[in-house]
Amino acid sequence: MRFFLFLFFGIFVGLYLSWPGLVIPENWKCFNQIIAKSAEDKISLKAALEISPSYFLKAKNKKTTSKVRIVADACFR
Repeated sequence: MRFFLFLFFGIFVGLYLSWPGLVIPENWKCFNQIIAKSAEDKISLKAALEISPSYFLKAKNKKTTSKVRIVADACFR
């Protein structure tokens, strides 16, 4: 039981250190808006500016984790 407590605490602290805005509800609205707009093939300027040029030059297959990282960087930092 103590192991799971430390595990979840470590995950939360790690996420909070990388994305400090994770606990602010306003940032979650931004996250949900970008996800909804990307489903309609419209992307916000804020999310587009967060994408590094090397992202476009690398492999053709974009993994889901890299997509979530870009959207999270746009909203939670």
